Amino acid sequence: MTMPLRQSMRVGAYLLRQKLAGRDKFPLLVELEPLFACNLKCAGCGKIQHPHDILKQRMPVEQAIAAIEECGAPMVSIAGGEPLMHPQIEVIVAELIKRKKYVFLCTNALLIPRKLDKFKPSPYFAWVVHIDGLRERHDISVCKEGVFDEAVAAIEECKRRGFKVNTNTTFFNTDTPQTVIDVLNYLNDDLKVDEMQISPAYAYQKAPDQEHFLGVTETRELFRKAFGDGNRKRWRLNHSPLFLDFLEGKVDFGCTAWGIPSYSLFGWQRPCYLMSDGYAKTYAELIETTDWERYGRGRDPRCANCMAHCGYEPSAVLATTASLRESIRALRGS
Repeated sequence: MTMPLRQSMRVGAYLLRQKLAGRDKFPLLVELEPLFACNLKCAGCGKIQHPHDILKQRMPVEQAIAAIEECGAPMVSIAGGEPLMHPQIEVIVAELIKRKKYVFLCTNALLIPRKLDKFKPSPYFAWVVHIDGLRERHDISVCKEGVFDEAVAAIEECKRRGFKVNTNTTFFNTDTPQTVIDVLNYLNDDLKVDEMQISPAYAYQKAPDQEHFLGVTETRELFRKAFGDGNRKRWRLNHSPLFLDFLEGKVDFGCTAWGIPSYSLFGWQRPCYLMSDGYAKTYAELIETTDWERYGRGRDPRCANCMAHCGYEPSAVLATTASLRESIRALRGS
């Protein structure tokens, strides 16, 4: 399954404008991090490893909106940390929606019951709840018992109130094709979330757990087997068909990290959400002064096992729009 038709048309028109303007680097989606603090201590995440004075900081609303307006991206993924800990998160979301940006608020869902009344359903807004496996596996991943049940209850309440609810699931080398199938079947068929995003775990430098990240060969084998028996077509996966081909090893792409840049309290992160080689004050500076040719598999050893969405989904989208056949395939969700 691809993105909804209205969103596809908006993004398609945006891509056409970039092409007509002769731009070869531009953002499709921005990873906006208005804070690093979190109410969980997940083993696969290193955001809360920042010093205490950094964890106390919250990005002003005006700064967040200015960054998105400056770069012009049509979509924004608000992450963290836990973005619902930001005291004005609903204002950031409302201001972005007012500008007709598609907003995805990534959350562990624990604070949704306390914050839900501050949000309104909108075709431009979706909750993205992290679900990293079924009950036992998810709670181990987030290092706290009971989180899975709370997240499921929050998803059900959001759906009851008319919100669009997506999920994001990260898979590790402890996963098997069957554990992938089990959690995606549950989200797709039982919980009936609107769309699901999946990602192979990347060896994030500051993460406490450095032993369970997937290599390229492991990733391809895992998804090739999990996608069998018609599962890939049946699941409501929020990815372009070519990116799913990429996860299976049917195609390969170069990294286009500039397509999903990350903006945080420190500025625009070089080169991507998962690596930190310094920061730029503006998106223009990020694009113009980053040596993009240095990065990607075969170029930087840190990229050797990366197949992450932030580097390769833009590559897949660009390859899709460059081919009429792939564009038709994407519209069909096949």
